[in-house]
Amino acid sequence: MSYYTYFNLDHEPFSTSPDPRFLYRSMSHISALQRIEISIRLRRGLVVILGDVGTGKTTLSRALLQSFKADDKYLFHIILDPDYKSEFQFLSALCRMFKVKPKFRSTLDYREAIEQFLFQKGVEEDKTIVLLIDEGQKLSPSFLEILRILLNYETNEYKLLQLVIFAQMELLPKIKRIRNFMDRICLKYILNPLDIQETANLIRFRLKEAGLNGNSELFTPKAIEQIHRFTQGYPRRIIHTCHHALEHAIMCDKRQVDESLVSYLITNEVV
Repeated sequence: MSYYTYFNLDHEPFSTSPDPRFLYRSMSHISALQRIEISIRLRRGLVVILGDVGTGKTTLSRALLQSFKADDKYLFHIILDPDYKSEFQFLSALCRMFKVKPKFRSTLDYREAIEQFLFQKGVEEDKTIVLLIDEGQKLSPSFLEILRILLNYETNEYKLLQLVIFAQMELLPKIKRIRNFMDRICLKYILNPLDIQETANLIRFRLKEAGLNGNSELFTPKAIEQIHRFTQGYPRRIIHTCHHALEHAIMCDKRQVDESLVSYLITNEVV
């Protein structure tokens, strides 16, 4: 009997892939999405979304892309890992992403070519260019300076580049040391772990999205309480723990994850 048949599911409920369909929209995530979208639509410039490892930043970025999918006025570009070797390599990557071809190979020419591209798209074609950067804590001070310069490109009414940085909390002290970068932030938002009710809602939401009948309870309330205590409400850890719990439920021929099964996983460091 397959994993899906055993639990009457259509899809894997606890995959760690950043599928926006499986983003549980806590109050914190809803607020972040709404405020990012407003900032982008008003062309306000720089947004910084912070959170510890596993708070759902990457999945949030995919949900943001999804919310603009039907509007061709917005042109999204994404950097998954800004771990470049030099300023020139970083600028080269931006030029390739924007499909810009500078006349000469220098940082100045690359910046000027990007400025011309942003002006053409943003003013002449009335498009909104949005750059999403994941793993933003890897941005060096010199890369942050490049981004600050790009944010200087603007009309009298709006910024030509909309920049959204998703980063771990370690980015905050970096940008605090760069005052003229901090001054450009129009929205700084911190994603916090989930409380116990949100943890329960996340588990039930993912199971429902995966096809579970609404009346079924695969996780007992006591199991969910224990999962919350163990994971401290971090979505990625909750998802990881629930995946292992379902695996072991099959191995133990159980149709439900209870407190004893979760205790076993934690005690034996399976999760």
